[in-house]
Amino acid sequence: MDKNTLLGLVMMACVVFGFMWLNKPSEEQLAAQRAEQEQMAEQARIEAEEAARIASQPDSISATERASLIPTIKQIGTTDSVNGSVTFADANVNITVNGQNVSGIVSAAGSSIDINDLLANNFSNLTLAQSKAAVANLRAALENAGRYSTFARYLSGSDKTVGLTNDLIAIEFSSLGGRPSRATLLDYDNFLNDDTTNVVMFTPETSSFNFKLVTTQQQRLDTDKFYFTPVVESDSTILMKLDLGNDAMWGIRYTLRRGSYILGMEVVQKNMESIISPSTATIDFDFGVKMARNEAGRTFEEQKSAIYYKYVGDSPDDLNYSADKTEELKQPVKWIAFKDQFFSTAFIPRTSFATAEVNQQVLKNDPTYLKQMNASTVIEYNPTAENPIAFDIFIGPNLYPLLASLDDTLDTKEDLQLTRLIPLGWPIIRWINTLVIIPLFTFLNGFISNYGIIILILTIFIKIVLFPLTYKSFMSQARMRVLAPDIKAINEKYPGQENAMKRNSKTMELYSRAGANPMSGCLPMLLQMPILIAMFWFFPSCIELRGESFLWAHNLAAPDVIFTLPFTIPWYGNHVSLFCLMMTVVNIIYTRINMQNQAGGEQMAMMKWMMYLMPVMFLFIFNDYAAGLSYYYFLSLLITIIQTYIFRRCVDEKKVRAKMMENASKPHKKNGWLARLEEAQRKQLAEARAQQQKGNKRR
Repeated sequence: MDKNTLLGLVMMACVVFGFMWLNKPSEEQLAAQRAEQEQMAEQARIEAEEAARIASQPDSISATERASLIPTIKQIGTTDSVNGSVTFADANVNITVNGQNVSGIVSAAGSSIDINDLLANNFSNLTLAQSKAAVANLRAALENAGRYSTFARYLSGSDKTVGLTNDLIAIEFSSLGGRPSRATLLDYDNFLNDDTTNVVMFTPETSSFNFKLVTTQQQRLDTDKFYFTPVVESDSTILMKLDLGNDAMWGIRYTLRRGSYILGMEVVQKNMESIISPSTATIDFDFGVKMARNEAGRTFEEQKSAIYYKYVGDSPDDLNYSADKTEELKQPVKWIAFKDQFFSTAFIPRTSFATAEVNQQVLKNDPTYLKQMNASTVIEYNPTAENPIAFDIFIGPNLYPLLASLDDTLDTKEDLQLTRLIPLGWPIIRWINTLVIIPLFTFLNGFISNYGIIILILTIFIKIVLFPLTYKSFMSQARMRVLAPDIKAINEKYPGQENAMKRNSKTMELYSRAGANPMSGCLPMLLQMPILIAMFWFFPSCIELRGESFLWAHNLAAPDVIFTLPFTIPWYGNHVSLFCLMMTVVNIIYTRINMQNQAGGEQMAMMKWMMYLMPVMFLFIFNDYAAGLSYYYFLSLLITIIQTYIFRRCVDEKKVRAKMMENASKPHKKNGWLARLEEAQRKQLAEARAQQQKGNKRR
């Protein structure tokens, strides 16, 4: 550090200390600051003492609250037709008014106090906590009365359950919210646990159902907070109603059709224009379900569960099954459905939802539930109409013939397309399933009760239909196989990478002269692929296979687990599916036979290990799939192997070769594909030679 730097630091320190000394407060200023701090501390002490004093004193009912009690009870309470007294009760208050006389009790933190003692602020028999609780409970009751008006009387009550049942479904209704609270499918069992119980679509704990009413005072009321009065009108109809006085009534009528999974629901009302603003044009309706598991395997049950919806005049759509998602539906919506692998709950308004917002949350770590699904909708509403809103609610299985018949059952003007709840693949694959596979499957089911036999017959039928393509593919392979010695000779005559173009050119020339096409065997196989893919989509969605046993498989719609491993193999799982294992073995055998049918060559030798790898990959993929699908592929491959051996017995390859050599000796016009391939190779060879000559000139 030099002298100038040291001098500068000293001068800066002098300036700072000088400034602090000049701005030092005087003794008078210090005394004033101390006095102000003491005053603030004293004020805080006084406020704390006052707060403690107030907290130690019981609360009291004001004169205004006492004056409003009787008219409020008379307005919102229930009138006794015998003595004319009016009673209002909720969870904490039970008060009766007869003329100007008041009687009743108010709960007080485990105890109770007579309403007259409370109005007189007489808390001699109560602790401080009880007195405060009593006053708070009475005030809350009066506030609710002010908010809910004539609805306030229904904020308390006992939750009663009534039910409707037919041969297919049993539905319970709760008086709290006037809603369907439990739905049980009587013909379907839950396979999640070992104990046999019916499939329960929703319970009071896993479902929500709420209309939001707006009164003339602009108060927003939620119907799920009210205790409705259940009225059994018939063995198929129940009315949940709120009697609001002055001949006004609001309720929901439910009708369960006989032999049907359809629950009819309609809002019924009378003289509501005095309670709900006549200018009201829409009403909010919210519903939700926490989707429970019903299957032993979670993979496909989770993949196939999602919220589906259909815009008016459009095709159905759905939310991504694998992600949490919220979507606003800003156009009129014809229906909204909560769907899992085999069952759905669909809300179908007789008109449409004006708008809606749907939300789903994936419950990945929950062992008994799949997703939380919610819908917040807006629907047209008329306060003066007797039946302003009507729904049909489908609660049942995703059975294709059943869903297809709902248009006629509900007599709708628009095609509901509820069969889209069953995932059957891309459009062309779906056509195959809906026009061929499902009708044939349903037809066979009408005569045969064993679904293992049905799948066998279905497989044989498909193989018969595809026989011409299979035979054509085999004959193409046979032609290529008899040319193997000639192709080998060409490879030996033109060895090495430098002769690749010449080798390929001679090979194409041989194919052309002999009338063979290396691609002709692939085309028939490609034409068969849509059938294989259609079956891949069909079996995991086929509810008819659910719970059906065949041989060792107890459920053809789930993996046929023969034993469970004590560890988990990545991508394979912790169980062994026997049909999948059998399919893999047969697939390896078929691959070996198919490779023997192919002409030899360097490229085929290089691809052999890839061909054998595919069956192993399928073992990992299909181990968690439905046993019915693995069984079908096993049968299909086995029949194909049998066909191949029959073809080999019936087809004389010597005659095939003689015929091809005869064709080769005749003038032969190249087919378009081979001609284009040869021309492309000729140009490529010419370009390669030109580049080689150009390189030689540079050197």
